[in-house]
Amino acid sequence: MLIGYARVSKSEGQDTSAQVTALKKAGAKRIFEDKASGARWDRPELQRLLDHLRPGDVLVVWKLDRLSRSMRDLIHIMEQVHAAGAAFRSLTEAIDTTTAAGRMLMQMLGSIAEFEREIIRERTRAGLAEARRHGRVGGRRHKLSPEARAEAVEDILSGRKTAARVARAYGVHPSTISRLVTVSASQSAGIGITKRKPTSR
Repeated sequence: MLIGYARVSKSEGQDTSAQVTALKKAGAKRIFEDKASGARWDRPELQRLLDHLRPGDVLVVWKLDRLSRSMRDLIHIMEQVHAAGAAFRSLTEAIDTTTAAGRMLMQMLGSIAEFEREIIRERTRAGLAEARRHGRVGGRRHKLSPEARAEAVEDILSGRKTAARVARAYGVHPSTISRLVTVSASQSAGIGITKRKPTSR
């Protein structure tokens, strides 16, 4: 069975009538229609269509970008179509995976998508390495500056303030202050901070 899929974005202010007409002319017996962005994966009618596919079916679209605007998502959809034992046809681009040429083209698109992902991974790794060389480390920034952390630890170890009071003063959770004190205590020999015993009068 030829199964059509038509999509327009809500922001486009259009309808799917022209696509539906072209799909019916191509022989589509059932057509699923979405009004959603092509960047969204969770389109309800697209999901219903993919669940409906059976071996021997052919998914037909008027144009590739009606199915997806992301190369990665497009390849993912094609993998699901293939896993269902179905084929794919795009009317505008004349892609038909029931033919050897169409299957070869989809394989080429898959290779391009994988190449694109590898380039992104390489750029990410290079960016992280460059950041580390400049002393920048990924992750969430500390709420307290090194000076504030040292002052907070000194206040607690000296007995001037409690952990709860220091936490309120700096706007952080008491557990954050407790961790700072624990780390500082384990490094006390290097820091040179000792807790003063309260004097009796």
